[in-house]
Amino acid sequence: MLGFISSRIIQALAVMLAMSMLVFLGVFAIGNPIDVMLAPDATQDIRAQAIAFYGFDRPIWEQYLRFLGRLLQGDLGSSFVYNIPVMQLILSRLPATLELTLIAVISATLIGVPLGMYAGYRPDAPLSRFIMAFSVLGFSVPTFWIGLVLILTFAVTLGWLPAGGRGETATVFGLEWSFLTADGWKFLLLPALNLALFKLSMMIRLARSGTREIMLSDTVKFARAAGISEWGVLRHHVLRLILVPIVTVFGLEFGSTLAFAVVTETIFSWPGLGKLIIESIGSLDRPVMVAYLVLVALLFITINLLVDLAYAALDPRIRRGRNA
Repeated sequence: MLGFISSRIIQALAVMLAMSMLVFLGVFAIGNPIDVMLAPDATQDIRAQAIAFYGFDRPIWEQYLRFLGRLLQGDLGSSFVYNIPVMQLILSRLPATLELTLIAVISATLIGVPLGMYAGYRPDAPLSRFIMAFSVLGFSVPTFWIGLVLILTFAVTLGWLPAGGRGETATVFGLEWSFLTADGWKFLLLPALNLALFKLSMMIRLARSGTREIMLSDTVKFARAAGISEWGVLRHHVLRLILVPIVTVFGLEFGSTLAFAVVTETIFSWPGLGKLIIESIGSLDRPVMVAYLVLVALLFITINLLVDLAYAALDPRIRRGRNA
C-alpha cells in the first residue's frame, strides 16, 4: 500500500509540474500586459523601465524558473491591477465562490438523490417520467440562458429577489460570508439555483441508474425474502450501495463547480473567483491568471489523487492490479 501511495504522489507531482509549465507558457502567449498597464502616450523609456521592472525582458525559460521558485515558496506574485499579493486577492474572493458552490452542490445532492431513487424505484410512474424529463431539460438548457430567465422572472418581473451582487455579509475569522445574514441569502438564492440545476440533473440520473440496477440484484431479492420492508430495502441496501459513485461524483463536481463558476458569477455579478478571472483576462493581469489556473490544476489533481487512494483503500484489487 505504501508503494502504491508513493507512486501516485510522484505521478501527481509530475502532472502538477507539467501543468504549471503549460499554464505559464499559455498565459505568456496572451498579449502584452504593458500595453494595458501604461497609458497610450507613455514614452519608450517608461515602457522599457516597466518591462525591466516586471522582468518581461528576460527569456521565457528564466521567467518560468523564477515563477517556479516563488511558487515552491508559496509566493504567487502580486497583481498588476490591484497591486496586492495574488494569494491575498484570491483569499478575499474565495469565500464568495466557496459558499455559492457548497450550497449549489449540497442542495443538488440532497434533492437529486431522493428524486433519482424514486424514479428508479417506480420507473413507470407519471412523477418518475416528469422527474426524468426535468433532468433532460437541466442537461440541455445552457447555464447562461437559465440565469437570464431567472433574473427576468424573479428579479425584473416579480421583484422578489435581487438581480446581482452579494448583499450584506458577516465577518468570521476575517472572511466575509453571505449565508450568515438574511439579506445575503436573498442574493445567494438565484445564483445558487442557476449553478445547481445541472448538478441536480446529474444526481437524478446517477441515482436512478444505480437504483434500477440494484433493485434487480440478488441483494434486494434476499432482503425482501427476509421480510425487510421496502423502506428498509431502499434505506439500508439501495442507498448504501449507490453512495460510493455519488460521493465520488460529489467530490469531482464540487471541484469543477468551484473552479468554473465563471458564467454564473458573471451573470449575477457575484464577486467570486470566476468574476475575478474574467476581469484579470480583460486587463491581462498575468499573475492572477497564472495563479488561478495553477490552483485549479492543483485542485483537480488533489481530488483525483484522493479518489485513487480512497478506491485503493476500499478495494485491494485496484492497488494490486496497478502495481502488477
